[in-house]
Amino acid sequence: MKSAFRFITPSNGSIKDDMLSGLTVALALVPEAVAFAFVAGVSPIIGLYGAFMMGLVTAIFGGRPGMISGATGALAVVMVHLIREGNAMGPDGAMMGLQFLFATLILTGIFQAFAGIMKMGKFVRMIPHSVMMGFVNGLAIVIFTSQLGMFQTGGEWLETGAMLTMLGLVALTMGIMFLLPKITKKIPDALAAIIVVSLLVIFGDIDTQTVKSFIVAGGGEGIKAGLPTFNIPMIALNLETLSFITPYALILAAIGLIESLMTLNLIDELTETHGNGNQECIAQGGANILNGFFGGMGGCAMIGQSIINIKSGGRGRLSGITAALALLAFILFASTYIEMIPIAALVGVMFMVVIGTFAWSTFKIMNKVPLSDIFVIILVTALTVIFDLAFAVISGVIVSALVFAWENSLMIRARKHTDKHGIKHYEMFGPLFFGSIELFNSKFDVKNDPKEVIVDFAESRVVDQSAIEALNKLAERYQKNGKTIHLRHLSADCVKLIKRAEKICDVNVLEDPDYFVAIDDYNKALERV
Repeated sequence: MKSAFRFITPSNGSIKDDMLSGLTVALALVPEAVAFAFVAGVSPIIGLYGAFMMGLVTAIFGGRPGMISGATGALAVVMVHLIREGNAMGPDGAMMGLQFLFATLILTGIFQAFAGIMKMGKFVRMIPHSVMMGFVNGLAIVIFTSQLGMFQTGGEWLETGAMLTMLGLVALTMGIMFLLPKITKKIPDALAAIIVVSLLVIFGDIDTQTVKSFIVAGGGEGIKAGLPTFNIPMIALNLETLSFITPYALILAAIGLIESLMTLNLIDELTETHGNGNQECIAQGGANILNGFFGGMGGCAMIGQSIINIKSGGRGRLSGITAALALLAFILFASTYIEMIPIAALVGVMFMVVIGTFAWSTFKIMNKVPLSDIFVIILVTALTVIFDLAFAVISGVIVSALVFAWENSLMIRARKHTDKHGIKHYEMFGPLFFGSIELFNSKFDVKNDPKEVIVDFAESRVVDQSAIEALNKLAERYQKNGKTIHLRHLSADCVKLIKRAEKICDVNVLEDPDYFVAIDDYNKALERV
């Protein structure tokens, strides 16, 4: 089946492609890191430090080469409340919120690393395709709307002249990115577009918003700074502190891992390769711990920058390493030049990411897939835009699971016949679990059945404790009517499940000499599990 997200040609990449794409990503990271720092209420330098450390650690140790991590809006929104409450907890004017943030990031990293060690990354496989489509569609809309703020100043839309200039430069950037690959694929289209538009603005003396003016408008001074330094968060380590930061750490860990694993899953599909989710969890955790000790705002995987990297040819770890080191170089040595880049060029790049991210095939499959899948796609898309990614994905998975349970609850059925000895047989088909119990019970006619009844599970499975209890109650109903019921062809794991449940409830598994449900054969059954 052709991928719904296929717009990137799989490639093994090269050193040149990795380095050029990494440089492109670094340029795109600057305004994103700065913007998310403003959202969180911290200095732009803290956002840039966070993007550098997240990008470097996950590029070297992560489970998905080519995936880019940095400061993200999904986490920044949570950090706002954390910092605000942290400031209120400290002495007046002490601004302790930042110290609480660093401590929370350390705990967040520990939770994430623990999730990787416990191999919880594999649960991303349980995310349905409909949730994935809703995820990328919602994220594309979020990326688009986040760029609209670049067309404003002081909360007001740009005036007509400035707006037309901005729109023209954005269109030029997008046009270069669209046309250049048709001419040559040796140069990353995003990098070429940023350079061309930047040179046009600088030498054409075009008055438009730049990285420098964007930072100043947000209350910052620039991106020039030194190396991040080691510091232990200056807060009291006691139960009050832990009770305050732990809920935030759990929320940040969950959002970060979900966004990272979903991005990993998407990049896997785009490149037709396979990443290691558990390794990525550990790397994300290590990067956030490092942020806590070295003064960064932390983060997780960034789908927009990851797609820029993949689309520009970045496939290996070198692309992420290059992006992180280039970002650090911008901070240390090249801040003057980076601050001259027009915001319009970076917005144009992100708009192309939006076009590439959105699963346009959604409109083609509307009348070709189950209505429940369409509902999940729309639900996850809407919740991603209205709330956040983690809430949207979890909600989508829950709805998909409920739909699956409902559909499977209707699959239980019975074929009935009475043999020459007057014994009635019920041949069961479909899974027996909490959702199908009512329909299962309706198949039996206890009062009118003969003295001997055999229930054959050769084509059925006893799935959970509710199913075991249903079998027990069914046996009791037959016993009260003076009749005998035999359960046949239970699989070995069903036998094991039923035997374990004997301490919870009385399960009537009667002996069947023709099959291994008999007590004498119980040990053999366990050996087969």
